[in-house]
Amino acid sequence: MSSLNAIPDKPALEGLEAKWGERWSTDGTFLFDRIRAAQSGRDGVFSIDTPPPTASGSLHIGHVFSYTHTDIKARFERMRGKNVFYPMGWDDNGLPTERRVQNYYGVRCDPSLPYDPDFTPPFEGGDNKSSRAADQLPISRRNFIELCEKLTEEDEKHFEALFRQLGLSVDWTQTYRTISNESIRQSQLAFLRNLERGEAYQSLAPTLWDVDFRSAIAQAELEDRDQQASYHTIDFPFADGSGHITIETTRPELLPACVAIVTHPEGPHKHLIGTKVRTPFFDADIEIHGHHLAQPDKGTGAAMVCTFGDVTDIVWWRELRTTDGRDLPNMTTIGLDGRFLPDAPASVTDADAAAWYGENMAGKTVFSARKALVEKLQETGAMTAVGKPFNHAVKFFEKGDRPLEIVSTRQWYIRNGARDAELREQLLANGAELSWHPEFMRVRYENWVGGLTGDWLVSRQRFFGVPIPLWYALDENGERDYDRVLTPDLASLPIDPTSDVPAGYTAEQRGVPGGFDAEADILDTWATSSLTPQLAGGWERDAELWDLVSPMDLRPQGQDIIRTWLFSTMLRSTLEDGRTPWRNAAISGFIVDPDRKKMSKSKGNVVTPADILDAHGSDAVRYWSASSRLGADAAFDPQNPTQVKIGRRLAIKILNAAKFVLSFPVPEGAEITHALDASMLATLDEVIRDATAAFENYDQARALEITEAFFWTFCDDYLELVKERAYDRTNVGQASAALALRLALSALLRLLAPIVSFATEEAWSWFEDGSVHTAAWPEPLGPLPGSAEAGDPVILATASKALIGIRRAKTEAKASQKTPVSSATISAPVADIAALQAAADDLRAVGRIAELAFAEADDLAVTAIELAPIEGA
Repeated sequence: MSSLNAIPDKPALEGLEAKWGERWSTDGTFLFDRIRAAQSGRDGVFSIDTPPPTASGSLHIGHVFSYTHTDIKARFERMRGKNVFYPMGWDDNGLPTERRVQNYYGVRCDPSLPYDPDFTPPFEGGDNKSSRAADQLPISRRNFIELCEKLTEEDEKHFEALFRQLGLSVDWTQTYRTISNESIRQSQLAFLRNLERGEAYQSLAPTLWDVDFRSAIAQAELEDRDQQASYHTIDFPFADGSGHITIETTRPELLPACVAIVTHPEGPHKHLIGTKVRTPFFDADIEIHGHHLAQPDKGTGAAMVCTFGDVTDIVWWRELRTTDGRDLPNMTTIGLDGRFLPDAPASVTDADAAAWYGENMAGKTVFSARKALVEKLQETGAMTAVGKPFNHAVKFFEKGDRPLEIVSTRQWYIRNGARDAELREQLLANGAELSWHPEFMRVRYENWVGGLTGDWLVSRQRFFGVPIPLWYALDENGERDYDRVLTPDLASLPIDPTSDVPAGYTAEQRGVPGGFDAEADILDTWATSSLTPQLAGGWERDAELWDLVSPMDLRPQGQDIIRTWLFSTMLRSTLEDGRTPWRNAAISGFIVDPDRKKMSKSKGNVVTPADILDAHGSDAVRYWSASSRLGADAAFDPQNPTQVKIGRRLAIKILNAAKFVLSFPVPEGAEITHALDASMLATLDEVIRDATAAFENYDQARALEITEAFFWTFCDDYLELVKERAYDRTNVGQASAALALRLALSALLRLLAPIVSFATEEAWSWFEDGSVHTAAWPEPLGPLPGSAEAGDPVILATASKALIGIRRAKTEAKASQKTPVSSATISAPVADIAALQAAADDLRAVGRIAELAFAEADDLAVTAIELAPIEGA
């Protein structure tokens, strides 16, 4: 046994995070060993595709929860002998970052403005935050991007400090930013390869559009929110004047963009299919069509088809044809700012109606335009009723504040299996190959793949992100020729087409007829985040590293982004390498408030973790995180964090128990000779086997439960049973007790180290060299020297029950536990008496019993006890 190092007089948790965090950093405890990895090959590496948190504000308690789960697995695998590749990335770009910069500095981007090298923002944070565009100072694109970079770098420093305080065993030399030059290069390279293989394409099509962010939104970024609406009943007159057909709509303001009426082919209006009608007031010729998506039992059984009111309108617009074979027209009325366009659609041929539109709808918000048109239709008699308000689901961008509109824009897409059955089947097969923890999360992935309705829209009309690396040739009129896309030399990446020039052109040809024009859009943030294995693992940058870490062993993430991050990463890996990007996916649940509501900034119930960590300590918070299984939601009450308090109690007990155990010196040549000691170690062997299996199966909660239960039995029962023998150096069993205590302490510290990382490291340092986190994972001892069999766990279990009985008997006699006992009788089944006899000496010592007898009975209990007389009484 190693000699003891300095043990504090009063062990405490305070200061351990700073002490050991600095030591781990100085010693390089968690660095990925490239030399060792090259020697061992891929099988000796455990690699993690760590989620890069979005640098747009502050971390919340959910980050602490899920990142701790990952760290526990990393520490376990490291102790099992794996060379752990555990990087950290920062997700800088994206709409949330831009919004934060706008509000934080009081600015907004106007690409038409020139760069100001001496620009100073109106303010920085504080109480002057502004979310109204009208109150924000317009600045150039370059100035805006510089502010984005400045603020995200500050956020990242705070994030790293908190993660270090939490004790994440990340290799901080393996970090990346999604907006760094290297990340941009890799992201642009992957996109150009998609383009070369025909997987990326451009299309002018109806697009889900956020009018505040002024950007297209992908299917995976949608969420439904309840909004109030009313049904408006409108009569459409038949073109021949013979009557009318009635429809009900929640969006009457889109009447100028109405291009058809639709009804079910077997519904109540099937006889009217093919009939011509006219839009009331605007007097445009349209036709009644049949389509299976029309609901015959909803409203009047007929619906208005507008370009575009909702996603179903898009389907009808794409699939319906007029009786003479023409496509339905696209009558756009709402602009990119969410306001009605200046001119009525071309279908509005009535001069008075077009003039009324210009005066009453042009430039108005949806709400104002609706109000004006409803009043007009009621005045003309075309609108016969307005129903009572009700709530219904409306599409929002998950980060947005207003309902999405649908406008026709030219965007870039990547094929994702929505219209490619072969690719869809490959994605499903790759999902089946992946090991999911918990397994039921696989269904969410499969349902998403099976429910895809369109390819992945990857272009965004924003500023801070990865530029789409393309230009367009301009024709003789200075118009873009979308069939002549100009691509850069791959060796020139990264590029910004708004400032760089394509091969064969000069800067003077930018924007002039016969010259070129830059693609100003950026790639969706998920188009970069979908490459996190590549960004972290050195794809097309460090071939040796890429071969050593890919496919990665683990993707940990939240359940809410299976449809975005997990799916998009799977897609990019499938397209590029034809394989899964990882071997395992570990899916964390949500953090909910005491009312079981998911925590989110929009609900105002988010808890920031810094105060919790400071108040209770990192080990306590790690314990709370580890107590929940993957995929399960966990409630957190910052006013009464019960599990955190339990974790702190455990961490303190680890220190105190270790100090107590180490107070018993282990003689040279000590062996396990006592049955109770062998029993304890045999019980510990079972704990090691079961906890190891749980960690292997990504069930850290079960591993903690098993280990913690034994730890308290060890402290409350075994330590009490053997401490008198361990103190007594004249006792032949002293060496056995001291050795057993030391062996158990060593194993327990290692079993608890992945979870209670600071306290175990502190205690380990008192008697071992090096870090507990790089020590070998404990293995069952099995048969002890001099014995063909391991100890009998029944002895410890039975002795523990007897100890509880002795304590209870003294309590019922209103005596102190230190009160001597003249005699006591323990009754027990025959099978237990032999076990009790093996621990009899320790039971006498702990109970201060002069004479201890055993009797047969059905149940184990102290059936007789006689306290020794008090001297002088």
